[in-house]
Amino acid sequence: MSRTSDVDAELRAIPVADWPAYLDAHSGLPGPRANLTLVDAVARVADEAAIDELERDGGEYAMLCVAAARGRRADDPAIEVRARALAADERWRVREGVARGLQLLGDATPDALAAIVRRWADDADPLVQRAAVAAICEPRLLRAPESAALALDVCRLCTEHLAALPRTERSRPDVRSLRQALGYGWSVAVAADPTPGLIAFRALPTVDADIVWIVKENLRKKRLSALV
Repeated sequence: MSRTSDVDAELRAIPVADWPAYLDAHSGLPGPRANLTLVDAVARVADEAAIDELERDGGEYAMLCVAAARGRRADDPAIEVRARALAADERWRVREGVARGLQLLGDATPDALAAIVRRWADDADPLVQRAAVAAICEPRLLRAPESAALALDVCRLCTEHLAALPRTERSRPDVRSLRQALGYGWSVAVAADPTPGLIAFRALPTVDADIVWIVKENLRKKRLSALV
C-alpha cells in the first residue's frame, strides 16, 4: 500500500472514541508544522460520528481535522454552512483546515469546489473570501483552463472587495488575512494560464496602497517573476 493508504487504513482500524488521543499523539504539535498527512487522512476517512467526537474534544489539532473534514464534504449544503463558519474561526490552523479540505473536494469533484469558491468569494466576511482564494489557488487544481480562469476571477473579485473597504478598516486582522492570501494567490492563478493571467494582473490598480503591496508580493514569487 501507499503511505496514504496506510494512514487511511490505520485510522479506520481505531475506535472512534480513541481518535482524539491518537490524533493528539501524532499531530506534530506543539511545533512549527502540524502533521498534514494525517489531517488529509481524517478528511477522507472520518464519518459524522468521528467528526462529532473530534468536535467534542475541541483541541487545536482536532479542530484542524474537523475543519478539513467539513471542507471535504462541503458539497452538502448543510455541511457547507458549517465549513463556512469554520473558515471564519479565530484560529488560523482551523481556517487552513477548511481550505485544505476544500482542495481535497476539488480533487474529487471540481465542479463542487468551483460553485463553493464562487459563492465564498462574494461573501461579506473577508475570512470567507480568504478561504475561497486559499482553496482554489492550488497548482494541482488549475490544470484545466476553466479552473485557471476561475482562480483569476476569485482573486479579482476578492481584490475588488478589499479595495472597496474604507481605509479605516484595512488594519483589521480579518482584512489583513485576506490581503496575505491575495499576496500569493494571484501568482498561482497567473502561472496556471499566463496569457489571460498577466492581462488581469497588469490591470490591477496601483493607486491603492494595499493593491500595490499585493502586486509586489506576487512579483516576489518565482512562478510569476519568471513570466514578467
